[in-house]
Amino acid sequence: QVQLVESGGGSVQAGGSLRLSCAASGVTPSVNYMAWFRQPPGKEREGVAHIYRNGNTFYSFDSVNRFTISQDNARNTVWLQMNSLKPEDTAMYYCTADQKYWGQGTQVTVSS
Repeated sequence: QVQLVESGGGSVQAGGSLRLSCAASGVTPSVNYMAWFRQPPGKEREGVAHIYRNGNTFYSFDSVNRFTISQDNARNTVWLQMNSLKPEDTAMYYCTADQKYWGQGTQVTVSS
């Protein structure tokens, strides 16, 4: 059973940075990718960044060049480094494994 616990959220001013962490347990080689999603207030959940088993990454149009996803070799931790944050980045951020397992989320609030 995969378990995911996010941390690192908080409040920051526009232009600032945050680093989110996802502590993962039970991730087997059958898990194809780890990813970060977010859900802004009143909106649908959307993908932010994916990192695959082989290390390849994929970013949404809005996060490319500002966010960086990474993982340790054992895939026990997945990070999301977020730079140049904007108010529209305000959302609950979720870690997921193959979009089958989800964490509880960590809140990110960016003020102008």
